[in-house]
Amino acid sequence: MSLPHASLPPLAALEPASLDWQHDENGESTPLSTCFDDVYFSRHDGRAETEHVFIQGNDLPRRLAAWQEGRPFTIGETGFGTGLNMLCAWACFDAHAPAGARLHLISTERFPLLRDDLARALAVWPDLAERAERLVRQWPEAVAGVHRLWLDERVTLDLHFGDASERLALLEGKVDAWFLDGFAPAKNPEMWRPELFAAMAARSRPGASFATFTCAGVVKRGLAAAGFAWRKVPGFGRKREMLSGEIASPPADERRAHTPWFSPPPALPPRHVAVIGAGIAGASTAAALARRGIEVTLIDRFDRAELGTTHLQGALYVKLAVETNLQSRTYLAGLLHSRRWLAELDPKQALWRPSGVLQLALDDKERARQTRFLANHPLPPSVVRGLDAEEASAVAGIRLEAAALDYPNAAWVKPLELCIRLAATPGISFRRGEVTALHSGESDESDESGWTLTLANGERIDADQVVIATASEAARFEQSRALPLQPVRGQVSQLALPEGAPALGRVVCAGGYVPPAEDGVLNFGATFGPGDTDMSEREADHAANLAELERGLPHFVAALREAGAELSPERLTGRVGVRAASPDKSPYCGPLPDVEAWREDYAVLAKDATRVPDVPGRHHPGLWISAAHGSRGMASAPLCAELLASRMCDEPLPLEWPLVDHLHPGRRIIRDLVQGK
Repeated sequence: MSLPHASLPPLAALEPASLDWQHDENGESTPLSTCFDDVYFSRHDGRAETEHVFIQGNDLPRRLAAWQEGRPFTIGETGFGTGLNMLCAWACFDAHAPAGARLHLISTERFPLLRDDLARALAVWPDLAERAERLVRQWPEAVAGVHRLWLDERVTLDLHFGDASERLALLEGKVDAWFLDGFAPAKNPEMWRPELFAAMAARSRPGASFATFTCAGVVKRGLAAAGFAWRKVPGFGRKREMLSGEIASPPADERRAHTPWFSPPPALPPRHVAVIGAGIAGASTAAALARRGIEVTLIDRFDRAELGTTHLQGALYVKLAVETNLQSRTYLAGLLHSRRWLAELDPKQALWRPSGVLQLALDDKERARQTRFLANHPLPPSVVRGLDAEEASAVAGIRLEAAALDYPNAAWVKPLELCIRLAATPGISFRRGEVTALHSGESDESDESGWTLTLANGERIDADQVVIATASEAARFEQSRALPLQPVRGQVSQLALPEGAPALGRVVCAGGYVPPAEDGVLNFGATFGPGDTDMSEREADHAANLAELERGLPHFVAALREAGAELSPERLTGRVGVRAASPDKSPYCGPLPDVEAWREDYAVLAKDATRVPDVPGRHHPGLWISAAHGSRGMASAPLCAELLASRMCDEPLPLEWPLVDHLHPGRRIIRDLVQGK
């Protein structure tokens, strides 16, 4: 349900930083912004200035050395630039923090550097080379939004691309220390405005510190008005003074005044989590938790490692709406996230290939839709671009008759093997079995009593918290029974290719999909059967898949026949799966609501939707869900895994808060109340 308050800036590519390079007497260069006529740093003292202003100005060596919290220490920054400040903070963390500590970095940037410019700028400091390489390798596309990077096992960086004030207003998370950076107020007055300081204050934890190089009056007034106490301290080099300070009591977060049901439950970082379901949703969630040092028991009715070779391939791509909506924003974020995640998880590409994906326009309606889409979404061509039939044929490696949208950075994935790899993450224990019941041990005195899971064989497992990730069976438990889910049966056909068969260069999608063949096997499909849960293979579905393949790729099918491929339904093998879909086709990801409590607390909405009770949403403590990923699970499940793990561990979230609310499992409860259902 899209809500009036849940607005985001337009979806678009950001203008990259325009640089000039200043050369010193040794021929070495320093980047200068031509837009703001200011340097990003001084080659001779930029590193020392960062250490003085931001590292020492926030007292980070001492604070990090004393850090004992279960959550990560969080630093927020108002101008990423070349990343020098963040790399220095990372180095400080490595030098001073205890072994069990974690660091979470957040930085905004309106004009991201190009990847090559970033690498060139950071090459100035050889001792930061290894850290810089990790940053440059994961550098995201210049698309407005949140981009999560994994700098190492203990350090995460969230890049929030866009205007600093807007980005911080959309941030779902709290900060311990601020680097108030950016080009000087005289050069960039648009950034240093009251909205920026107010957003910083609202995203601060009590006692959060800040430091900045400037003592400009507009900065002092803005900080004071937002609730920060500031003081002048000695500056660096020629700058006699700078500012540092803190905020004792940040203002209350009023963003959910109109949607109190989405207020998050108290963060209770768990020691042991049971994840029910070992598909992509459950396995990626288990891995995300295990990476944070949490003990995970992963439970499923069967062990995927016993299935043997299936040659199954899934497509990592999305079909974005013509008019930007919250669902499209979520799936695009998921696509970009999964692409970086796969590259870090499997750099040798044993489990996936960055083949790109073509989405064909086979009729006038789809051609018109794609034309409108491109007009409405000025995204980088590396994310999505329009191709005519000749251009599409060139990248596909086979003659095509239709124009297409091309997603050059999309991919295909081996889903079974990927789930096996994720389940092998250190810290995960696999338990084979069927969970038949969940029992909460909560009492009136505590929300931390945990859960007991009962298996079909009578065995019981105790856990602090539980994640339900069982696709179409996610609503089988008493606590999740009211969640609207529809099973959708799909059958993929598999064809053993003869020698000399044509090869595709892209995943091609239309009514179905077909990736490039792997290990001599071509996968194509899939059928779509809402409400159907029959797992038996059907010859009629193979016939339907063949017909759809020939409709989209007639020349490819003709070439297969000429090569001797046996294209008859009775000769094909296949795989059947049952996915789950929500009524609005977006996943469910978040804390599981207490449905009866919501219906009681918000019953007045059925009479007057404007009368919003001032009551936070009640949830089953420590019970979470990731489900309804449908046919786009590779684009949504890994991002949802990070979302759940971040929420459970009291970390900043990898999505803007309106998108977090859009995924909330309770959204249909409110919609049905408002509509009188």
